[in-house]
Amino acid sequence: MIDQISDPNFAWKLIVILAIFIFLSIVFNAVARKLLNVEKQKFFSFKHINDKHKKFDWTIRTLGVVSIIIGYAINITRPPSEWFWFLHPWVILILFLIISQLGKAIMERKYAENPNLYKVTVGETVFIGIFLFSLYWTDFWGFG
Repeated sequence: MIDQISDPNFAWKLIVILAIFIFLSIVFNAVARKLLNVEKQKFFSFKHINDKHKKFDWTIRTLGVVSIIIGYAINITRPPSEWFWFLHPWVILILFLIISQLGKAIMERKYAENPNLYKVTVGETVFIGIFLFSLYWTDFWGFG
């Protein structure tokens, strides 16, 4: 963490990584929707399939926020070298994002009008997972 603070180019590196992610996400989404004949969604829109999906999604979001707060409260009482890795906010956030996306895919498979909609959601989840794994594995593509 201290290295990023002292790196004068950290902001530019972060902007480049975010720009690459946004570009690749848009391209992936457009290609997947075109190939699977799924209607295009507005950028940053999130439409619940039904009330069951809405309740599930808000339950997951609430549990995620509460888990981050509790994980922080537990880890802050310990020395940094003894923090539990699974209580770090980024671990909890990624876990709950995956659960939320997979819940969305299940609801789309069961209740959506277009039978291919869930495939796009699963593809997006896998794409984001591969992207995050590649960032971790390559030390942010050498930017770290």
